[in-house]
Amino acid sequence: MLKNIKHTKTRILDLALQGKLVENSRIPTDLNSRIPSDFKPPFEIPNSWAWVKLGDICEISSGGTPSRNEAEFWENGTIPWLKIADIKDDYVNSSSEFITQKGLENSSAKIFKKGTLLFTIFATLGEVAILNIDASTNQAIVGLTPKKDNYITKFIFFALKNIKNSVNLIGRGATQKNINQTILKNLYIPLPPLDEQERIVKKIDELFEILEVIENSL
Repeated sequence: MLKNIKHTKTRILDLALQGKLVENSRIPTDLNSRIPSDFKPPFEIPNSWAWVKLGDICEISSGGTPSRNEAEFWENGTIPWLKIADIKDDYVNSSSEFITQKGLENSSAKIFKKGTLLFTIFATLGEVAILNIDASTNQAIVGLTPKKDNYITKFIFFALKNIKNSVNLIGRGATQKNINQTILKNLYIPLPPLDEQERIVKKIDELFEILEVIENSL
């Protein structure tokens, strides 16, 4: 039964990202889809949608790790510092470790604001979550922030969940899979007009909530 629920969630995302979950918008997206000749869309999307690169619609940057040899970077730290193990659910509400302001200033770590989309690019690829707190991360996690108000973070979240398998296929590395920011920025996702993004997110949330009720009752 649990396997069937997982399959159903995957199918819901497939339909949503193909424009088959809700009625399509009559107003086309304001984005021009400049698709290179060597890009072959994995599926068809409605005429009102566009294929877009993540780097074109999101600011993307990675975190960093203060030196473990400097106690003052870690002891009595108050700044949440996330690693892949902290990304367990759709929303991140807490961290298992903290760094100090000095640790932040003396490393490539940075503060990602509440609402930032997190995506793992090293070892465990394609885990995605939305920050519910201001927090920093290690270098295995990147933060994505929509560049404009007409891109909904939760829709991009679902789009990234939908391409997790594809991300794993292109992961590189001899002992551990990874992708870099350049690869991530050049990944294409389908993007509908704003009003349709809103309706898709609402419908997915409704359906997933029903499935979670069923799952919790088993």
